[in-house]
Amino acid sequence: MMRSLFSAVSGLRAHQTRMDVIGDNVANVNTTGFKRSRVTFKDVYYQTIRGGSASDTTGNGLGGSNPQQVGIGSTLNSIDVIHTQGAAASTGCGTDLMIQGDGFFRVSPDDGTTIYYTRAGAFHFDNEGYLVNPDGLKVLDDSGVAIKLDTSRQIKSYNIDNKGVVHVVYGDGTTDTKQISVAKFPSPGGLEKIGQSLYRESASSGSPGTDLIPGQGALADTTIVPSTLEMSNVDLAQEFTEMIITERGFQANARTITTSDQMLQELVNLKR
Repeated sequence: MMRSLFSAVSGLRAHQTRMDVIGDNVANVNTTGFKRSRVTFKDVYYQTIRGGSASDTTGNGLGGSNPQQVGIGSTLNSIDVIHTQGAAASTGCGTDLMIQGDGFFRVSPDDGTTIYYTRAGAFHFDNEGYLVNPDGLKVLDDSGVAIKLDTSRQIKSYNIDNKGVVHVVYGDGTTDTKQISVAKFPSPGGLEKIGQSLYRESASSGSPGTDLIPGQGALADTTIVPSTLEMSNVDLAQEFTEMIITERGFQANARTITTSDQMLQELVNLKR
């Protein structure tokens, strides 16, 4: 069997995966807080036909020779999430928040026992006064408690500043504050995507730091931009370029299979 067939098949699989990732990037070009992914390849096994040798020291004048190896194709090396800052889109809604800098909002379906992370800050207050995302997950404060306004009292006004502090003014003139928390990871590229614009901590990402308040400690360069959402960091021009390169690579590998098949057919016809 010709080695080129195996190499070409591995190339087809690798380029198909790359096209799948590009397709996901393009599909999420307008997804709030989405981070694009990229694919890298690596070569795989090599068959050594002849090993290398050093120069002959016995006096016959022969020099050294390089090894002769034939590769058996390529395979997937990595699928990396690129956490660059997305463009800002002003919405005019005071509960829409964008993180400028590093970090992720902390949200939970069960008041802090399970914690997910997101860059999508399309929040709102529900009928019970909880600050939630569109799927109903509650936004957590720096103590791991769900942020909640006292709906048993008349709420005169509220606003969120660039430190993530929710300022509430009640009808009787009293005020209250709630601190929105932001988590920063040692390796954000290691976070696991779980859908719904959410991430989950993994062994690769490491645990979030103890600094959870924007503008302080490890988050000194992080601010919250109210009335704004972070858009996807997908660049369509780049994705289309990658798409063309991937398509050409796929076509070339398919042509390798066709040519190898024709060569095998010639061998079969030799008996005639």
